[in-house]
Amino acid sequence: MENTQFIIQKDNTANPGPLGLCGFGLSTILLNLHNAGLFGMDTMILAMGIFFGGITQIIVGTMEWKKNNIFGTMAFTSYGSFWLILVCLLTMPKMGLGEAPTSTSMGYFLSVWGILSLGFFVVTLKLGKAMAILFASVVLLFALLAAANFTGSHMIHTIAGIEGVICGSIAIYIAMAQLFEAVYGRQILPLK
Repeated sequence: MENTQFIIQKDNTANPGPLGLCGFGLSTILLNLHNAGLFGMDTMILAMGIFFGGITQIIVGTMEWKKNNIFGTMAFTSYGSFWLILVCLLTMPKMGLGEAPTSTSMGYFLSVWGILSLGFFVVTLKLGKAMAILFASVVLLFALLAAANFTGSHMIHTIAGIEGVICGSIAIYIAMAQLFEAVYGRQILPLK
């Protein structure tokens, strides 16, 4: 009779979600402070978009894959890619690498990201109130930004900027709530 042994490996790695939420949240806040009219588009936003909004979120998405979290993998990798694509759309034409997107094409670009975000929102209805609120605000942000591009309305663009700051702040709140819970071993900030 053959003796069979099973090895059970426990995942002791940290939750990468708070890092990804910070990358998303801080980048979203800074871009939308610009959209709200507080300052111009500069390299601070572009660098934040490349490194913390883009690369960090893609790394976090990969870490979520390793933890068998398909939602985290899809959301962080998708939004990390969004940030890298957005930076390319803003900088490549200035380097002579193609034409700058029109307002109409940017409206469609933002619309398809809004549709993807709507799918993510539906999933978050099973993940808790805080995540559902975050993704509802992401959908609203993309809808407002698309509408601003389609209509050319400065007012809608400013409203989108304000809503984007709120959206990014919600992401930071969730990140801090998860971080505090991991460090203190109990819930400090409510997420349900």
